[in-house]
Amino acid sequence: MTNPDAAVAHAVTLAAASGRVVLGIVGAPGAGKSTLARRVVSAVDAAHGPGTAVQVPMDGFHLANAALDALGRHDRKGAIDTFDAHGYVALVRRLVAADEDVVWAPDFDRRVDEPVAGSIAVPRATRLVVTEGNYLLDDQAPWTALRTLLTETWAVVVDDDVRVDRLVGRHVRHGRDRAAARAWALEVDGVNAARVAATLPRASRTVRT
Repeated sequence: MTNPDAAVAHAVTLAAASGRVVLGIVGAPGAGKSTLARRVVSAVDAAHGPGTAVQVPMDGFHLANAALDALGRHDRKGAIDTFDAHGYVALVRRLVAADEDVVWAPDFDRRVDEPVAGSIAVPRATRLVVTEGNYLLDDQAPWTALRTLLTETWAVVVDDDVRVDRLVGRHVRHGRDRAAARAWALEVDGVNAARVAATLPRASRTVRT
């Protein structure tokens, strides 16, 4: 078990190596993946210069709300079959290859609850790419390909009561009343969290936030 400070220091060392490093951060909804990813990028850029590290979230591969409506999956958005898994794996392959002048990755805009294409630039010179999401270690194809593509995978863990409180706060900030927010955090996010938890022992490092 590693604390966040030690994990960030290790990432700074990883970024000093020659060649592209792609670090995967995986954890249940609300575990703190994005927060840790931002800390890593900030620390690496401070140590090695701006633009050395870039964060590329898996959430950019959410299916659009219109697609989820058409598929009848909108009421469980965030489940493994509500993402463009093949698209995400293809992007990670391009990021690992690092043979293009720039790779444009999508982001996820929580203000509108939609993915936004072509939002994040990853130039060839970027040495560390940090990608984070729920299903990086899942045993369902095509997610399984990620294990051989990622340089390292970090599992982020946190006490469940803290994680659920974070999720409730997030859902309230984005328009749900507290009762609906808690129901979503426990029922929809809870199912996804259980699936993610079963995959975490496959990680190369565990970070408790």
